[in-house]
Amino acid sequence: MSKKKKKYYTVWKGHHPGVFETWNDCKAQISNFEGAQYKSFETFEAAKQALKGNYFDYIEKKSDFKSPLSAEQLKKIGQPNYNSISVDAASSGNPGKMEYRGVDTKTKQQLFIQGPFEEGTNNIGEFLAIVHGLALLKKNNSDKLIYTDSKTAMSWVKKKTCNTKLERNPKNEKLFELIERALNWLKTNSYKTVIVKWETKAWGEIPADFGRK
Repeated sequence: MSKKKKKYYTVWKGHHPGVFETWNDCKAQISNFEGAQYKSFETFEAAKQALKGNYFDYIEKKSDFKSPLSAEQLKKIGQPNYNSISVDAASSGNPGKMEYRGVDTKTKQQLFIQGPFEEGTNNIGEFLAIVHGLALLKKNNSDKLIYTDSKTAMSWVKKKTCNTKLERNPKNEKLFELIERALNWLKTNSYKTVIVKWETKAWGEIPADFGRK
């Protein structure tokens, strides 16, 4: 069995920002810290250098992406519609600490971010992100579309349900309150916004990606 490669963790925003050598040490800095910013690196030097920079500069660098699709397939798919916003979620564990956000697809300017929530799942985050985006675009009377890379979340939104198997408990009560608000919004609002599946194999990771894979 191959030895698991060591990682180093940069925490830009947390109880104590810095570089940490174990996930448990990193987790201690971000637990119960709203808007925590962190990312893993393969070397201590890279993590230390990243600490001097901006969190979003590191999670959004996708210039080295090379699509596995053929030229014919890429031509058929075409380019993203930049009159849009992109949403995504990240979860450290399933369930685990979860957060979600939405960004302008072209500029990657962050439009909203929620979390981290102590106990959530990626599917819940993706679902909430879409509904948050729908509400924002309707409020601004915007004709932009929404990109998501989650077919599950798209299905939940379409059916106006959150079909999660996660059980409600005191640790995730706040999250379930958000789910109830999202479901109520879907059932009491109409919208014209088109929700589109992001073509990851053609375009790389969705612009709202948290870069923690």
